[in-house]
Amino acid sequence: MKILTMALNGLFIILVLSFGTTIAFGPIPRITWEQREVRLIHFQEPGISNYSTLLLSKIKDTLYIGAREVIFAVNSLNIAEKQHEVYWKVTEDKKAKCSEKGKSKQTECLNYIRVLQHLNDTVLYVCGTNAFQPTCDHLLLKTFELVGKNEDGKGRCPFDPAQSYTSVMVDGELYSGTSYNFLGSEPIISRNSPQSPLRTEYAIPWLNEPSFVFADVIRKNPNSTDGEDDKIYFFFTEVSVEYEFFGKLMIPRIARVCKGDQGGLRTLQKKWTSFLKARLICSIPESNFIFNVINDVFILKSPDLKEPVFYAVFTPQLNNVGLSAVCAYNMSFVEEVFSKGKYMQSATVEQSHTKWVRYSGEIPKPRPGACINNEARAANYSSSLNLPDKTLQFVKDHPLMDDSVIPITNRPRLIKRDVNYTQIVVDRIQALDKTVYDVMFISTDTGALHKAVSSENGMHIIEETQLFQDFEPVQTLLLSSKKGKRFIYAGSNSGVVQSPVAFCEKHSTCVDCVLARDPYCAWNPRKASCVAIFKEHGNNSSLIQKMNGDASSCTDKEEKVKENYLLHFGGTAELKCSQKSNLAQVIWKFQNGVLKVESPKYRLLGKALLIFNLSEGDSGVYQCLSEEKVKNKKFSQVIAKHVLEVKKISHTTTVSPTLTAAQTEASSPIPFPPTGTSFLSCVGTGSPSSTSTQFDVGSGTESPAVTLLPPFLSDQSQHVNAHGTFHLICQATEATHQESWTRELNNWKSVVNEHDQMMQNWKKAWESCNEDTYLNKRLEKN
Repeated sequence: MKILTMALNGLFIILVLSFGTTIAFGPIPRITWEQREVRLIHFQEPGISNYSTLLLSKIKDTLYIGAREVIFAVNSLNIAEKQHEVYWKVTEDKKAKCSEKGKSKQTECLNYIRVLQHLNDTVLYVCGTNAFQPTCDHLLLKTFELVGKNEDGKGRCPFDPAQSYTSVMVDGELYSGTSYNFLGSEPIISRNSPQSPLRTEYAIPWLNEPSFVFADVIRKNPNSTDGEDDKIYFFFTEVSVEYEFFGKLMIPRIARVCKGDQGGLRTLQKKWTSFLKARLICSIPESNFIFNVINDVFILKSPDLKEPVFYAVFTPQLNNVGLSAVCAYNMSFVEEVFSKGKYMQSATVEQSHTKWVRYSGEIPKPRPGACINNEARAANYSSSLNLPDKTLQFVKDHPLMDDSVIPITNRPRLIKRDVNYTQIVVDRIQALDKTVYDVMFISTDTGALHKAVSSENGMHIIEETQLFQDFEPVQTLLLSSKKGKRFIYAGSNSGVVQSPVAFCEKHSTCVDCVLARDPYCAWNPRKASCVAIFKEHGNNSSLIQKMNGDASSCTDKEEKVKENYLLHFGGTAELKCSQKSNLAQVIWKFQNGVLKVESPKYRLLGKALLIFNLSEGDSGVYQCLSEEKVKNKKFSQVIAKHVLEVKKISHTTTVSPTLTAAQTEASSPIPFPPTGTSFLSCVGTGSPSSTSTQFDVGSGTESPAVTLLPPFLSDQSQHVNAHGTFHLICQATEATHQESWTRELNNWKSVVNEHDQMMQNWKKAWESCNEDTYLNKRLEKN
């Protein structure tokens, strides 16, 4: 009943959260990289979509990409370099038959590549949906051609491109989790083998509307003395068979089969005799908040690990608040559940919502669902074909374990709000202090990638990188951890992106490099740059890296270049500050004193400082400082320096273009416009726009392109004097945005034209008013 209580409580908490209860979940990324700011490599071909299957070559620097109706081979060091391609299109006849069954001829009735696996060093095994007639073939790597086998892909590849699927190739045999029929109503976990093909029983207790996400093999320990077998694990979310509510309760599962399984002789013929499944728990224990939908899994296998560890990404079922979690599990605990745990059985007495309960009767021997090992062989059970019917019937009726798989430390490694995690890969790297870190790369449904690591200060999200410009979901994630060739590959509907595992060179100071707390990065004093430690050769003793973020050993002496401005009385200045850390506080100083930016004189625009109604007292040195706190220590660094010089300008009477000076003096005692001038000013780090000839701004010699910001009329009305100078604010941008600048300029030309027309109307009204006043005075004199 514990899982029932947790489920109900978890669903209740989600409903409470959706109505505004504030709970702090997880850290924020220290740095957010936009796509244009970092070195990303893209691959996409015109007219091609659904780049959802990725595979790295075992022996060459090649990445294989399965998309809609085509398979590519690209250089894994630079995926923009295409090496080969082969198209695998659906025949018109198959398209027509698919369309007759009510499917879309333009989208669904095509061939989506879903299986891409190494058969051996020279052949890939590939499968596609093929207009709802799944088909498999061999791809020869030497010529990059399909053999044309056209094998029936039922049970290996889904019919529908929207259906879930997973597969893994083990010693030339394909293990798959997918659907077995056109409607997708018959789920199956199968082994495609010419000698011993096996599949799951078609029964709800075995699989109940599963959504498959991952499969992998764990090899037996070569040092083990119990004669165990290799095991294949499947991960999926399915509808609960234990409990029945007003709606479907989803349960995350891990299932296991044995590689040496050959099925039963009479019972479970050509069916798994080793299939068992268990619940995966990922929850917040103190609140009973559960994450019950599993989205992806990565199994970390490393020679320096005592045992494999798998990381899984979860979301709650009613995820209307955008919560995600990552839990990590020891594989030994999984095996303990399967080898020693209790079984469940269908309830004999109807108990409200509970449909399955713990089995407390006698367990047959050999243990149901166990792989054949030395103990079974000693009892003359050398194969699953020799197992007694009593054991086989038991596992057929009791595939579900009562014990659950609990995560390491009994809680998630990471919990994040306002994000939906989709995929995960995990790299393992040794820092300079010899500590080994598991670095998680987690993708989102908006095309971003989070890099997170657990340190002594808790979980730290090093950075967030926007991989896809259109914020589309990341469908697949792949890690290359080859020495000196560490990359992340992400596939989406529109293409594939290649990213390095770290952007060390983007940290320009020692303090920033250390504060990043990135185990891949260290500061090289000799080069005065932040470097990737796995690319450095020789003695690394001089490198500076502190995973606790203590930057006290840094001796940055870099003097920030001062930006000089000549501004005039009554104007508005915008001082830029390119501070990147989301964990730092921006502090502005004027003449070494901290500015109170909440005063009417100043306004923060993002991290930039606006100074209104400039006067000579505003002349001086302004500094932007980044102050970041790590483990009760504060580290400050100057990000930008600006020197302002403010001068008065002498105003002259403005003469109306339609009246002579004499007429102006006689007929219009109050000139139009009133004393003062109206003009557009560009306040920034570069030279001024040609929109103003009243004064000069900046220190550069070349004029940058500018885009005008929307006028802050409502915000600044309290600072505008109708008889004084009136400003619109603009900001400098890179010259590469010429098209955007032209569009903005045209928009503003239109605004200026409207302004001129309005001024003309005001002028006529003004003259009419003054003419009436003048006539009235003449009449009074007479």
